[in-house]
Amino acid sequence: MAESTTSHRHAPDGLILTIACIAQFMVVLDVSIVNVALPTIQHDLHFSYSGIQWVLNAYVLAFAGFLLLGGRTADFFGRRKVYLSGVALFTAASVAAGLAQTDTQIIIARAVQGLGGAILSPATLTIIITTFAGPRLPKAIGAWSAVAGAGGAAGTLLGGILTGELSWRWIFFINVPIGIGVGVLAALYLQEMRAQNGASKLDVGGSVLITLGLTSLVYGIVSVSSVVNGHQLGWGSSKVLTWIGIGIVLLVAFVAWEQKVASKPLVPFRIFHSRALTGADLVMLLVGGAFFSMWYFLTFYLQGVLHYSALKAGFAFVPMALAIVAGAQVSSRLIHHHGVRNLVLSGSALATAGFVGLSFIHASSTYFPAVIIPAVVCAFAMGILFTPLATAATSGVDRSESGLASGILNTSRQVGGSLGLAILATLASSATAAYFLDHSGTSRVPEGICNANHVPGGLVQLCEHAQTTGFDRAFLISAGITATAFLATFLIPKTTKENHVAGAPPIAVIPE
Repeated sequence: MAESTTSHRHAPDGLILTIACIAQFMVVLDVSIVNVALPTIQHDLHFSYSGIQWVLNAYVLAFAGFLLLGGRTADFFGRRKVYLSGVALFTAASVAAGLAQTDTQIIIARAVQGLGGAILSPATLTIIITTFAGPRLPKAIGAWSAVAGAGGAAGTLLGGILTGELSWRWIFFINVPIGIGVGVLAALYLQEMRAQNGASKLDVGGSVLITLGLTSLVYGIVSVSSVVNGHQLGWGSSKVLTWIGIGIVLLVAFVAWEQKVASKPLVPFRIFHSRALTGADLVMLLVGGAFFSMWYFLTFYLQGVLHYSALKAGFAFVPMALAIVAGAQVSSRLIHHHGVRNLVLSGSALATAGFVGLSFIHASSTYFPAVIIPAVVCAFAMGILFTPLATAATSGVDRSESGLASGILNTSRQVGGSLGLAILATLASSATAAYFLDHSGTSRVPEGICNANHVPGGLVQLCEHAQTTGFDRAFLISAGITATAFLATFLIPKTTKENHVAGAPPIAVIPE
């Protein structure tokens, strides 16, 4: 890294840490704050039953597709310039999302938000690494991770308060004063630092290919549950097969590009020679899909079946957020004594038990004990898993590539979340439609008939049972996914514990 000659006001390290942490808080907050508002957004912007998930997936796909590229831009173009660009893009996209009048507008705004987050989030970590050294670095990264975790935990509660008391639009507008504030502080106090002659090595082509490939694949999967003339398209539809085929071709092209064309590959596949990294990424891909989908289905169950308000639903998620924090604390204390693999096995087994419990909820279930107990078990398992998986991913590679390994692990979770939500939401929608057809005496499924907030009076109970049937299927399949993750854990060698104890570099994983 080489510091630029541009001078700025001297700033204490605490202020620089604050600049990095607040921006990371904003990025992570925007992942979770949207969940509680989804039923209201669906109603106001006339989303279809399956289409509402794009409010989440547009953000996650853009974030995942450009995360690794974003991690390198700060080195090549300068941490200050990239930070300010990311803040500006993220804040502008938040305004656009808050002002959206159609489903297409908000999806585009969310995709741009994801791109801004992919630029901004790695820049915050670069700022910390280039500012702190020695024993202060792990403490600074710990503060960064804690603040990011607080953003994820606060998101559901804050989303419920803003949606219930003001409007869902404020879950996006809240980013504006935060973005302006940290942008001004960074412009005044953050000094420029960058690597020399790095811009030519950015793998923009790889980022575009993987993002478009994943988007096409997810769109094809989501299209399976689309209703045309009262009938779902199904997996054999030409539209579905075309989009899935395009996605597969683009992903194959991405692999070829990375191996044959890119001078500085976004994902150097040689790094997967490490069993620990490969195993950790596979487990993260699987559990990421199950956990990401859990919040989605519980949101619609609480508001669409139990008829909770957005505010009440936000408070209902608080115990789960606290369980994640508790699981992370327990995991960090046990990892040196019990090893990485044992903790991952325990976490995936707990998650499987929790999802099996959630699969037994029905339309007349109560929040306690039917929902909250298995949901807290799942959330606690989530907290247990992330630290040992990050340790496994980075302990099996050279210290110089630990940042790349951590970035790939984060990408695996985002990709797993997006694909998992698409697949599980499609299967849940199919189960809901089948139940509706079997019990309504009709041969057609009206699109949106069971959308939250506007179900015809005579169909309320039928829709509640139909939706819960779909949720139960999704949770049961999620249990199968986490059980598969349990088996995949055996790819992680036992030696990971010893490697970590010997002294791995600081671990930085972006929390949910």
